[in-house]
Amino acid sequence: MRYVDGYVLPVPKEKGLTPFPRQVQVKGGETVLFSWIVLKSRVHRDRVNAKVMKDPRLAGSIDPKSMRFDVKHMIYGGFKVLVDL
Repeated sequence: MRYVDGYVLPVPKEKGLTPFPRQVQVKGGETVLFSWIVLKSRVHRDRVNAKVMKDPRLAGSIDPKSMRFDVKHMIYGGFKVLVDL
């Protein structure tokens, strides 16, 4: 069964996206970004995430202090797909 990871996080308003403020405690000057990744299964998701975290190209970009958003306000979750159209 396919598996979806979803992410909601605050980003600077200049990205011009639709806000989702209550879920992520948006601060002044921020808006919200919603993103998702569709994978073959949760097992596949776990394998992909393990490879991503080991990728040396990401080493400098996953430091929370260097990100353009507050990772403490990020919400994420995984879901089994119930209806596939």
